This record gives sequence, C-alpha cells and structure tokens, in this order.
Amino acid sequence: MEAVGGYAAGVYLRSPTTGLLLMAVFTGLPLQLFRPWWRMQVNRPYPVAEAYRSGQAVHLPDAESAMRRFPQLTAGLPFPFGSLYEPVTAGTERFGVLVVLREATPGIPVGTADRERLRGAAEQLAADLTVLAAAGARTLWEGDPVGVPAPPPEAGAEGARRAADRLAQAVLSLDREGRIGYVNTAAEDLLGIDGPQLRGRLLWEALPWLGHPAYEDHFRAGFMSGEPVHFPARRGRHAPGQWLSVDLYPAADGVTLTLGTSAKPAYAPESRAGPDMDADADVDVDVDADMDAYEDLDASADEASVLYRPVALAIALTEAITARQVSAVVTEELLPAFGGRQLAIYLLDERHLHLAWETGFPQGFLDRFDGVSLDVRLPGVETLTTGRPLFFESMQHLAAAYPGIPLDADVGARAFLPLIASGRPVGSCILGFDAPRGFSPEDRTVLTALAGLIAQALARARRYDSEVELARGLQSALLPHRLPVREHVDTVGRYLPGTQGMDVGGDWYDVVETGTGLLALVIGDVQGHGVAAAATMGQLRSAVRAFALSGSTPAQVVSGTNQLLIDLDPGQFASCCYMLLDPASGSVTAARAGHPQPLLRHPDGRTEVLDLAGGVVLGIDQEASYPVTELQLTTGSVLALYTDGLVEKPGLDIDVGVERLRTALAAARPSPLAETADRLISEAGNTADRPDDIALLLASRTGGDP
Repeated sequence: MEAVGGYAAGVYLRSPTTGLLLMAVFTGLPLQLFRPWWRMQVNRPYPVAEAYRSGQAVHLPDAESAMRRFPQLTAGLPFPFGSLYEPVTAGTERFGVLVVLREATPGIPVGTADRERLRGAAEQLAADLTVLAAAGARTLWEGDPVGVPAPPPEAGAEGARRAADRLAQAVLSLDREGRIGYVNTAAEDLLGIDGPQLRGRLLWEALPWLGHPAYEDHFRAGFMSGEPVHFPARRGRHAPGQWLSVDLYPAADGVTLTLGTSAKPAYAPESRAGPDMDADADVDVDVDADMDAYEDLDASADEASVLYRPVALAIALTEAITARQVSAVVTEELLPAFGGRQLAIYLLDERHLHLAWETGFPQGFLDRFDGVSLDVRLPGVETLTTGRPLFFESMQHLAAAYPGIPLDADVGARAFLPLIASGRPVGSCILGFDAPRGFSPEDRTVLTALAGLIAQALARARRYDSEVELARGLQSALLPHRLPVREHVDTVGRYLPGTQGMDVGGDWYDVVETGTGLLALVIGDVQGHGVAAAATMGQLRSAVRAFALSGSTPAQVVSGTNQLLIDLDPGQFASCCYMLLDPASGSVTAARAGHPQPLLRHPDGRTEVLDLAGGVVLGIDQEASYPVTELQLTTGSVLALYTDGLVEKPGLDIDVGVERLRTALAAARPSPLAETADRLISEAGNTADRPDDIALLLASRTGGDP
C-alpha cells in the first residue's frame, strides 16, 4: 500500500461458494464502512471481479475512468479516488485479487513503477499461498474480513494539545481506520466522556449515533476523497434531539473531526433503519454499554448495505439479457442484501404461473406449484392478481393466512412480491428467510421497488428470449443436418451457440459434393449475432453451394460470394475459408477471406498451423482478390477448420488460443473423427461464459492414392 502511494489496501480471496470472492483482509480505512463490498460475485461488472476473471490488472487513476468502465462502482462510491486491482495468480491457479486505494490522479495514468510494484507484491502473495496450499492449508476464505491494524494513534505533542484545548470547538483526531487519537477538552465537555475513555476506540463504537446509515456516505467521502466534508448529525439519549455540526478534514495520515452545536437544519437525513433505529430513540453512548453500541453499529451497517442494493441491482439488471441472467442477478444482489436464503421466480403464461428459477428450497418442493392457474388461492398467485406484496414474519403467520398450504420449513419468514411491468403482470417472486423476522416500512418499500425493477427486466428478457428462439430456429434450419459420405474421406461438423447476448451468431460450416467429383469444405463467420446474422449466413451458405455446384474454382467462389454480400447488404461483412479436396489424390486448393488459418495434423501426430494466402474479409472491397494455395492431404491426416470463437478468450491473444487448439489436435486420436471433434470442442462447451458462437469442421483422409 505504501509503496504505491495508497491509503488503503485489501485482499479478496476465493470462498467455498463457487463464483464468490470474499474480502479477507483490509487496512487503511474503517472496515465497517465497506460492508456492502465484503462479498463480490466474480461475474459482476466490478473491477475486482474483472481482474479475477480476466487474470489482468485493472488500473483506475480517477473517478472518470472508473465511471466509464465500472459505473456500478461509482454508483456506490461516488467520490474522487484512484484504485488498483492486481490478480493473485500462480500459473493457472487463481487465489484472488489485491486491491489498493489511493488519491485520484485525473488524466495521469498509473505509472510503470507502481504497476511493477503491485505485480511483484501479488506474485509474492501468490507464491506464499501456493506454499500453504501445498502444505495442506485451505486457501479459501470464510467469514468476515480481518482488519489489519495500523500503528496506535498518537495523542500529539504536548504543545499542540494545549493549543487545541484552548479552542471552544470540540476537536477529535482520527487515524485512517477511524480510531480516536487526540480528544480536546471541549470535546470531552460536549460529549460528557473523558478523553482516556475515547482514545484508541473506533469513532462509531465510542459514539454509535454517528454510525447511523444516513451518515455513512459522508464518512466514506471524507476518508476516500481527501476533501473536507460537512454535515449535521443528531445525538441520542444524553442530548435527545440535539443537532451537531460535523466537519471532517482528511489528510494522508488521518482525519480531524470537529463538532459544534447547531439548530436542526432545514434539511437533515432522516432515519432509514426502521423503528428500532429511529433517530429519536434512546441510543446509549455510555462507554459501559460497549456491546450494545457495537450491535447498534452493526445493524446500521447492514442497513447501509441494503440501501445500496437498489442502485447495484438496477445497474446489474441493465446488463442482464436473458430471463436466466435476470434471475441470477436477483439471486446475487437481492438475497445477500436482506439476509435471504430462498428465492423463487414464477413467470405468467396464459393465466398460469410457471417456475422459472429457484434456489434454496428443498429439491422438488416447488414442483407442486408449477403451472398453477390464477384461480388458485396461493400467496404467490394473489400477490400478482391483487398487485400487493405480502409479508409474513413467521411461517405460523403464513400457515394461518393460508390454511393447509404446504410449507417447506417450520421456522422462517416469507415475502411474496408481484412482478408487474408498466401495468402488465409478468409473474411473482418469493423471498425466503431461515428465521422469523420483521419487515420495516423501509424494507417493504425497497422490496416493492426492487420487484418493479425485476419485472421490467424480466419483461425485456422474455422479448429477447423470443428473438433468440427465432434466431436459433433459423440457424438450425440453415446449418447442414448431415454431411455427405464419400469414399476415402470422413467429415465431422460441430456448432455451439454463444451463452451471452443473442446467443446465435452467423458461424456456419458446410461440405458440398461438386459435379466434378471434388469435395468442397467451407467454414465462415458473419459479423454480429441474432436473426440478421443468421439470415445473412443462410444467404452466403446458399451462394457458396451454388458456386461450388457450378464447378467454380476456389478463387471464383470466394470472389463471387464477396460481390454478392456487397450487393445484398453494404456494411455487413464475413470471413470465410473455402477448400476444394480431391478425395482420391488428396490434393487441396484453398482460398481464404480474413478467416483464421486451418490446422493440419499429419499421420505421425505432428500438427501445424497452415499458412494459406488470403484476402480481406467478404463485403469490404468489391475489387478484392483471393489467391489460391495448393497443398496435399496424405492418408491418415486430419484437416481442422474453425471459427474464432473456438480460440478467442477475453484478455488473451488469439495466438494463444490457436496454439492451445493445435496442441489438443496433436494429442487427440485421429480416429474416430467424431471423438476428436468432441474433444476439441469440449472445453468451450463446458464454459458457461462464452461470448461467441463456435463452428468446427474436421476432414480426415482415410484412403486413396498415397
């Protein structure tokens, strides 16, 4: 932290829950102010998650760069600060992420020296964790983060103390973690607490009324931005209703806090934590009530986390495209915010509710409610038909309201939320808790508002899913359902749709028997995804087949297809590789238009990346020429044509992916060819986060002339 000019630092580590990082250690700032960020899902659009997913460092020198790349981060922390994120990795092992916060440097990128220092620290940490793992220690983190203490705060020089004691204004000195160091006489008088009883304690532990959620943003701003912050705060039991002016003056080595008496301001933050945390409630600041004060603070921090969730959920929902992605976002953002354990989402279709997503319920329990009509008296149905959310603070309350309803547990609480978008019913959402709990007016308001956001996202996702279904149907109809069987040659094709966005793209493959006895092997990739890309793919596939059946040469086939695409849709483009194979002799002539180079596995297992001459992608230049390359396919060799989705990964050079594919083909058994194809595509097929579709075409020469 100090080496790169930071004022705070921490480490996120993997947890036993797949896809969840937990803050393990933190120093330099009050830990409780950052409770909303103690947990981090690896698929969320935050810099910590991005660094972990990609294995690449993320450097954000100022607020502008953070807003541009990670709006969710700045939505929760709208202050000027810089931040650095370095993945902690050793080979293929990912342990977590090292984070450093520091003052913003607008317009000035992070320097090379700081990048190298951070990288070195992360590499050392990864090496240490590797040693621990080899010794049998667990490197997964469970529970809350550990605060790494800074040196004890200094009380200050005697002269400075006497000077501050002469002031009529209350002055307290805090270290960067919020611990109280110096307290002047005016502060002792105003607070009614002696300095020795305050020094060394966390500010919010000693003065829990300052730990109210309404004030947390002010403290975050002061500790993170380095700019003075001023706000009013209301005290508790010892001075009911008294408003104090609070001023924060931060610096690199700590924060000076001053308190002054003032009348209630024209606008002041009101309580958001429900009746138990009303600002007029009796909040004991007696130093003997240490545990009670800390529990009050902990409750306030939990409430602060809840208040940020609507913003985080709203931004995350804008990035969710399919209904499944929407449901996953709700699970990751909503359940942790309210301490829930169960979630179910039902979608309305022709006056029946169908289970679309569930987590936390006993296996099979919700199946009995799948497909229920809107005439059935169930809370999940009535919340939708009436448009009113239903809250049950215990399972006994739920059973009393709906006698005979099956229950999945004897203890707990439930919230049933209507999902209504622009006045149109979409479905209902069930939120479950393992223990009885109350729902404050603020809880009910926030949950109802979140239900509206979820409904809008689901309505949008269902429209998108319909388009995906249409595109998939079109893609399936246009791809070949079987490949021709020819003597001396085996061919196998594979296609995988992407898992992000519209899912279906314009990748295609084909094998065409020409009228001259030759076999045309074709693979291509149309720019974009969705119905338009699939339709363009169908047109190009038909054009290539027509050219091939007419006996055109590879150069003529590719040039003619290029001209057709320019005539059909100016601005659309595609890559293509066309190879004409003589099964008897094994001779091949090939033309390539901006497509990845094919691979050739020789009978002895040696595998190379071919170097075919080529021209620009189709649809760009009607005068483009496409030179032809000749090669020989010997008996026992395997030719692999593929689209870039098979070899591209975010954050990695495509050459790395090509080399990985070449190595896999070299290690695969050449026969049966279907097993080879399955092996080459299996890694991509098991990847849940696949941004592009994939096409693969293998051709193996099994006989003919040597």
